[in-house]
Amino acid sequence: MDKPRKHDMPDSLPVPFWRHGWTDIDRLFDNMRRDFERSLSTLPMLPVPPFHVSQLSCDIVDEGDRFVVSAELPGVSKEEVKIEVSDNQLEISAEHGEREEEKGKNYVRKERRFLSYHRTLPLPEKVDSTKTKATLNNGILALELPKISPTPKPKTTKVPIQ
Repeated sequence: MDKPRKHDMPDSLPVPFWRHGWTDIDRLFDNMRRDFERSLSTLPMLPVPPFHVSQLSCDIVDEGDRFVVSAELPGVSKEEVKIEVSDNQLEISAEHGEREEEKGKNYVRKERRFLSYHRTLPLPEKVDSTKTKATLNNGILALELPKISPTPKPKTTKVPIQ
């Protein structure tokens, strides 16, 4: 078998665009979803019941001994939320429907609203899923995920300006 010749070999391998971490991949999928929804909007409207998968906006803060996550779930009750935590992943989903009953009306059109939220968040360190705490207050889901091995907080020194 012939050896590869020098001009057959690439000078360098391409650097993947997600070299900065999982947030770049998450951003890529958000952009793909947005482009897909935009392309669907050009198709003719079909008579289907309204169903909307909404982007779940989340913040993750590393507090050294735990991660604190806040997610926006407007109009959702705690019974409609499902949370699953593994060693290094958090999955949040919720389904919320609104339906009003009015009797005695001759409807020409009656609409309902149904929202579905879903987000899987990779965590940079392992957490103790058995000690996770969650609260839902005014549409904000707050989670505390204790780390298995807390990260020491860096020492800070105030530097006076001269």
